[in-house]
Amino acid sequence: MIHLDGSVIMTAMRIVVPIKQVPETNAVRMDEETGTMIREGVEAVVNPLDLYAIEAALQRREACGEGKIIALSMGPPKAAIALREAIAMGLDSGVLLSDTRFAGADTWATSYVLAAAIRKLGEVDLILCGERATDGDTGQVGPGIAAWLDLPVATYVGGIAGFADGVLTCRRLVEGGHELLDVQLPAVVTVVKEVAAPRLPTLRGKQRSRQSDIPTCSADDLDVEESNLGLAGSPTRVVKIFRPSVARQCETLRPRDESELAEACDRIVEFLQHKELV
Repeated sequence: MIHLDGSVIMTAMRIVVPIKQVPETNAVRMDEETGTMIREGVEAVVNPLDLYAIEAALQRREACGEGKIIALSMGPPKAAIALREAIAMGLDSGVLLSDTRFAGADTWATSYVLAAAIRKLGEVDLILCGERATDGDTGQVGPGIAAWLDLPVATYVGGIAGFADGVLTCRRLVEGGHELLDVQLPAVVTVVKEVAAPRLPTLRGKQRSRQSDIPTCSADDLDVEESNLGLAGSPTRVVKIFRPSVARQCETLRPRDESELAEACDRIVEFLQHKELV
């Protein structure tokens, strides 16, 4: 175990995996007045990219032989379902951060609350995040947590090559290939799909998840400043939402005989030449 101040007290790893419950991709709806996502009445799932972080955490625990993995999620009460799914996959426990004061948070405010919760958990070796969430698609929360906790961060990690003497060796995805990166723990690591194939929940895991207690933390349980919470504490805003209109002006050619077919072919060639496509 490694304290957030870097002091080593034992070898078993303690890993935190922040996860997010997101709407099904085909069920995403936005509130055009507030610029926030409508989550009520929408079918939700665990952010698919967070499943890779869960699997990477499970493999780290298996490689170390022991350790504890805690899932952390900020959202409405129903986000506890996502935490139970993570426990069913093999994680040890889950903590839900739920408070109306958290609503409407951007990546800045979200990472602020998650960092405060991780600080409250105590000693942590590794924070494993999915590369990004499919609803926001920013990839900012993981690095944001690292910034709030003043920890090193490795992004776009496609593999974990080893761990020794408090240093995690990562294979990081870069343009044109990979780079090998040593990260001093404790640290934040965001992973991409290449890191591991997520396992399915087991029957025993599902039974354990149903019996697990999911504690809920509000803003009053964390050492946070009200001015940094929710929509009011978010420095970025969606100022306008609109549906783009699709207008296509086209010419339809329906040749009915050989001569019209030849004319149609000439017209197509002329069009392609005009667009400088041939």
